[in-house]
Amino acid sequence: MPSCVQLIRAPNLSDVAEYAYAATAPADARLIFLAGSCPLDEKGRTVAVGDYARQAGACIETMKAALAAAGAGLEDVISTRVLVASSRQADLVAAWEAVRDAFGDHDVPSTLMGVTVLGYDDQLVELEAVAAVVD
Repeated sequence: MPSCVQLIRAPNLSDVAEYAYAATAPADARLIFLAGSCPLDEKGRTVAVGDYARQAGACIETMKAALAAAGAGLEDVISTRVLVASSRQADLVAAWEAVRDAFGDHDVPSTLMGVTVLGYDDQLVELEAVAAVVD
């Protein structure tokens, strides 16, 4: 089933950003606000300790499960925010590349931010998202 999310390109803005600059959904869309997806296993332990890219991948898997429970998939995501516990740009890029690769051509508007600390022991990455579906 095709997504109702429409990604918007802004041709007068830099194409260096690896995402659409805006996105819309129709007025009758049901919005899904996801809690921050964390790199936790089924017992609540942080996975991939010390590895930004693998933690970002684990966050994607958590997000996919939450989306599926709400009747949606990655193609229905309308925006993301990637939180990375680091002040090093290389760490942010490692997390971002994992997220970008998971979304493929559905390059939703995103914000990438370095933060001082996240909520779980050894947690380096958290991924927030909003999705939209038409039932």
